[in-house]
Amino acid sequence: MNGSFALHETLEVHEIAAFKTVCMTKSKLMQALVSDPGLKQILEHDVQLSTRQLEELNGLLSKSQQGG
Repeated sequence: MNGSFALHETLEVHEIAAFKTVCMTKSKLMQALVSDPGLKQILEHDVQLSTRQLEELNGLLSKSQQGG
């Protein structure tokens, strides 16, 4: 991507980031409630993956705001 988004694209990236944040928060909270080690591991993996994805989305938004 060239780093320059149209307004609707920027808003969509914000929406994706907001949704991903809610999903990650839910996974973090569920870790405290589950007792199954396998499920805890899946939730931990989801949190780690979501963290990386949010960092990437934030990077895209930063580049877009800088204009390239």
